[in-house]
Amino acid sequence: MIIHDVWGLSELYREFARRLAQAGFAALALDLYRREVKIANPGKWMRSLSDPAVLEDVQAAIDFLGADPAVGGGGVGVAGFCIGGTYALLAACACRGLAAAVTFYGILSYQHGILSSPDLDPVKKPRDPLHAIGDLRCPLLGIFGDSDEFIPLEDVKQLEGSLARGAVASEVRIYPGCGHAFLNETRAQAFRPEPAADAWQRMLDWFGRSLR
Repeated sequence: MIIHDVWGLSELYREFARRLAQAGFAALALDLYRREVKIANPGKWMRSLSDPAVLEDVQAAIDFLGADPAVGGGGVGVAGFCIGGTYALLAACACRGLAAAVTFYGILSYQHGILSSPDLDPVKKPRDPLHAIGDLRCPLLGIFGDSDEFIPLEDVKQLEGSLARGAVASEVRIYPGCGHAFLNETRAQAFRPEPAADAWQRMLDWFGRSLR
């Protein structure tokens, strides 16, 4: 399952799903914004999203994939990008039926950065990934850049330390010289072809080992 970034299910994420299918996986590109939306301020938009409601959608997609004959009884995995990476990680801690998860530069903390706000609704944002990670249910691969303007490196290091102390086999990969959205080939300033190709292959290998 692919979960898109804050801007929605663009052609890029449909293409990512096609590439997963070409690699031999049954792929589903989840659309969290099924109604027309206009996002003027991405930070405000992400802060307004209800995490429990999104995770209900993710759970429905997991159940759908798990029952699909194309999956053939194999495991279900999720990969998310940007806010989709946040939800991929939260799903790995809260949803049933996941065998593996990959977060590509998912925002980790609600305490500071783009998602921080004194008016953050605790019903919509009950806990961020750094507080949820103790409940991790499946192997997690974290992909981050060391120059991400939205994800402080100390957050990534905190995630890495928590995973190292946990019981679930997981891994964090930090790419030097990469910022946010470095797999997004539609954004020339952000895209880093060689790290992006390496990160994509790591995801394929991760799913190949975990979903059999």
